[in-house]
Amino acid sequence: MWKWLHSMAVPHNLYTLCGRLLWLFVPLSVLLMVISMIWGLAIAPADYQQGEAYRIMYIHVPSAILSLMLYSIMAVSAFIGVVWQIKMADLSAMAIAPVGGIFTLIALVTGSLWGKPMWGTWWIWDARLTSELILLLIYVGIITLYHAFDDRRLGARAAGLLVLIGCINLPVIHYSVEWWNTLHQQSTQLQQTLAPAMRYPLRVSIIGFMMLAITFILMNLRYLILQMEQRREWVITLAAKEGRKYEPGV
Repeated sequence: MWKWLHSMAVPHNLYTLCGRLLWLFVPLSVLLMVISMIWGLAIAPADYQQGEAYRIMYIHVPSAILSLMLYSIMAVSAFIGVVWQIKMADLSAMAIAPVGGIFTLIALVTGSLWGKPMWGTWWIWDARLTSELILLLIYVGIITLYHAFDDRRLGARAAGLLVLIGCINLPVIHYSVEWWNTLHQQSTQLQQTLAPAMRYPLRVSIIGFMMLAITFILMNLRYLILQMEQRREWVITLAAKEGRKYEPGV
């Protein structure tokens, strides 16, 4: 097991693995997303209080979950990169950052759309909403810091340190509905109060969004590996096999 994990620190091996995994996650994510969206947005019954407006939950809840989950995974990768100086761990963290940022943005937008008919306003400086907005700004800061360096390895290392510092916001987001009196309902209560006809498509949606996130991360990681290793012989050989004109630095 450890030998296999060590081999993944080699860029060529990790690039190849990502390509193989895409053959699994691309069709799986598409299938689950189609099923969950049709099930949740068209087949599931309307809520007796919120009516049809509650259906945005099938996009909002998975996105909100992923915004925290992806940051946690990114933090683990950044920690490995900082402590053990494994450049592929740093790169993996940077591959996760834009995906996590996108899902955080989706969570904020859909939460605002859901909040308007429920709370009567598009935005309120609620503890959960504010801390989620801070998370989005942290994601943006990480991406910006990474691209601020011409040396991608140095940029990934610097951004990794920011990732670790930003971890302090995760418990604030998770426990904000318990620490403060907020309008946002607790996630556990949402799961418990949902009828099975609404709960099951939500769970499929969560899994589908996770598969989609993995797909995007794998694609992004392959791109970052090629970008970092563009002058290596294996990348030049790969480009030649695919019949592409090789232009290092582009």
